[in-house]
Amino acid sequence: MLDTPKIDQARLETFATRAIGDLTAGYTGVMVSLGSKLGLYSAMAGAGPLSAKEVAKRAGCAERYVSEWLNAQAAGGYIAYHGLSDTYELLPEQAMVLADEDSPVYIPHAWNVPASMWFDEAKSLEAFRTGKGVAWGEHDRRLSCGSAAFFRNGYRAALVPQWLPALDGVVEQLEAGIAVADVGCGYGHSTLLMAQAFPNSRFFGFDTHLGSLDEAQRNSEAAGLSDRIEYGLARADDYPDGQYGLICFFDILHDLGDPVAAARHAAKTLAPGGTVLLVEPFAHDHVKDNLSPVAQLYYSASTVICTAHAISEGGHMVLGAQAGEARLAEVFRKAGFTHFRRAVETPFNLIFEVRR
Repeated sequence: MLDTPKIDQARLETFATRAIGDLTAGYTGVMVSLGSKLGLYSAMAGAGPLSAKEVAKRAGCAERYVSEWLNAQAAGGYIAYHGLSDTYELLPEQAMVLADEDSPVYIPHAWNVPASMWFDEAKSLEAFRTGKGVAWGEHDRRLSCGSAAFFRNGYRAALVPQWLPALDGVVEQLEAGIAVADVGCGYGHSTLLMAQAFPNSRFFGFDTHLGSLDEAQRNSEAAGLSDRIEYGLARADDYPDGQYGLICFFDILHDLGDPVAAARHAAKTLAPGGTVLLVEPFAHDHVKDNLSPVAQLYYSASTVICTAHAISEGGHMVLGAQAGEARLAEVFRKAGFTHFRRAVETPFNLIFEVRR
């Protein structure tokens, strides 16, 4: 007979509560997406306490739906509820996260990523069972637009004012004028930020996803920067040799099927005295040190997005989104680089300066 394991009731209740909390977060994401797309948050931003009728009128929505949505948001602490007046208020701090699209902590568009993960569940099931990969372009479009929006504001807040100045001598080179490669540029938000800040330099964005490159081109034209930015379809190990003074990998190296080949190509196309800027998700070197909510998010996305894409590219070295500094340094050591320095870090990213 099998022994029946003894259940720790307190542990069971704690874990069940945690699981319900995660389930609630999934429901809340739908509410956040609706609130953003319907203009409910923007209707409330800076307006003070409002009744459900007033919010509905401002947003041009049906009051009964808005009333229920407001209650869901209030229950989750996403808006404040004033019981005496039966009104709802989007506090300034909440508005930064939910209504200000230029805020570094703006979150609604990021919910497109888990939406795409659910939509592509059948592909993930097949990948688990067969070991095959799923390329970035095979996912629902919400993955690319959600990822671009998720990273855009963080890059805007940190790339030019913090990350580039942390690299020895790079700002001075950019001001004087160098060629810059943005490998895996996606929608081109990082490329645009640098091109806007350094008009004497030339910028080249490369990606394997045509849909993202189309968006990047539209973004550069809208910003009036087409004369300083060129985009091209290329892998991380075969883009043109432009003898770049700066080569950037923004949250992309861990997605590659052969990151060492990408690093070798960077070494070959880097101008003398040039620098590689490597930005990767924050992670410690060992799983035991990565047991946190941020790591939970990264490991989860990595399971069905990053790891799956790396496998689709041959999977020579599948780093995953929690690679850690030691493994990243080893990639560049194998490619012949001798200098690898952590220049700065945030709760979400590690930023490295790499030189030959």
